[in-house]
Amino acid sequence: MNRRFIKIAVPMTVAIVVLGVLLGKQFIHHSAPQSRTLYGDVDIREIDLAFRQSGRLTQMLVDEGDRVHAGQILAQIDPEPLQEALDMATANTAQARAGWDLLRHGNRPEDIAEARQQLLQAKAQCLYSEQEYRRQKLLQTDGTSSIQQLEAARASRDSAQAAMKAAEQHLHLLQAGARSEDIAAAKARWQAAQAVEAQARTALADTTLKAPADAIIFTRVSEPGSMITPAQPVYVLSVQHPIQVRAYITESDLGQMHPGRLVWIRHDGTATRLSGHISFVSPRAEFTPKTVETADLRTDLVYRIRITIDQPDSQLRQGMPVTVDVPADHRDDL
Repeated sequence: MNRRFIKIAVPMTVAIVVLGVLLGKQFIHHSAPQSRTLYGDVDIREIDLAFRQSGRLTQMLVDEGDRVHAGQILAQIDPEPLQEALDMATANTAQARAGWDLLRHGNRPEDIAEARQQLLQAKAQCLYSEQEYRRQKLLQTDGTSSIQQLEAARASRDSAQAAMKAAEQHLHLLQAGARSEDIAAAKARWQAAQAVEAQARTALADTTLKAPADAIIFTRVSEPGSMITPAQPVYVLSVQHPIQVRAYITESDLGQMHPGRLVWIRHDGTATRLSGHISFVSPRAEFTPKTVETADLRTDLVYRIRITIDQPDSQLRQGMPVTVDVPADHRDDL
């Protein structure tokens, strides 16, 4: 009995050990980080360069294939109409500022002194008219003056009194100055004029078209003499820095692909490998088959990644297909 048990147990034990070794190797093989090969292309990064103002195109200073630098002047439209608009806006601003200063600083002492003199004259005339009216009233009582003369004296007295009151009010207004509401309104008009002037100044500056970044002229769309409308492209620029590669990974690779991971890029033009790092992993799946996916379909979803090349060579071109090697070793990751 013991011999039979031993004959059965020993082979089973050996088989179990061998099976365990094989399963362990398989588990280690699958759990160890694996190198991957991806296929992508160099991102196309272009700028449609246009004026913000309309006008006649007078200068196109670069041609297709030229390298340009950020801030370099590329084109010009006729600035004369916009210069005239700026001159008018500047004059309106000065006028509005003068009006605000006039109300804010109050009336001149000379104006107040003149109004005071006018009030003294009005008082003297009022006093004379009052005395004349009283004299005519006495004469009319004695019968030496007519009713018409008395009425004329009364009208002259009333007119003089009204003129004196008007002179008093005029002096009071000059001494009090402008109302706070009028001053605030004048200031608002000046600020509005300043805003219009700033717009005119910006519009004049927009007659010069400058390169927003270092790039290569990909397309020269317009020629001098053409009438340009706002947002109408006159150049198409190809941005050369940074050079980025677009590739796609499956859902099962998401755990290994993270920003900062080192990758190597190859293209057909050379055998040299270029280093790069993953700079972006899309949080959204693309090319989703259906709204409700089975477990098998979910593994077929892909996610876009962007790779920034550290030191690109001159042979890389936008849209060029490239091969991306993802090493299994993470030690060189950022």
